[in-house]
Amino acid sequence: MSTLNPLQLFCAHRFIGRKDFVRCRATASAFTSFFGIANGQWSWTGVAPSGYQSSSSVWRDFCATCGTQMSYHSDKFPDETHFYATTLTDPAAYSATEHLHSAEMLPWLHLSDGLPRR
Repeated sequence: MSTLNPLQLFCAHRFIGRKDFVRCRATASAFTSFFGIANGQWSWTGVAPSGYQSSSSVWRDFCATCGTQMSYHSDKFPDETHFYATTLTDPAAYSATEHLHSAEMLPWLHLSDGLPRR
């Protein structure tokens, strides 16, 4: 992460049934950690992933071999791409700065990281 210039570092909690917010259901997790990088500041190494449009405003990339989700692009953030933190070579180097959609956090999930929640 030290060589990247992340625009955003966050954990997303989103479970409502709207089609455009299926992040956590798609990853089968209680929340998903992302970081955003400005377009033009990154490139794929090796084979570029496959992708699909998951809603009218979101495009998702995934590994065509194993299905791992790699990134997503949203009309809401047109100048950046968001990557899944666990796909990093060293995921421990990632450190979120906030929790998004925390009102939708599952009731059995108790986090004590002290990060802002919105």
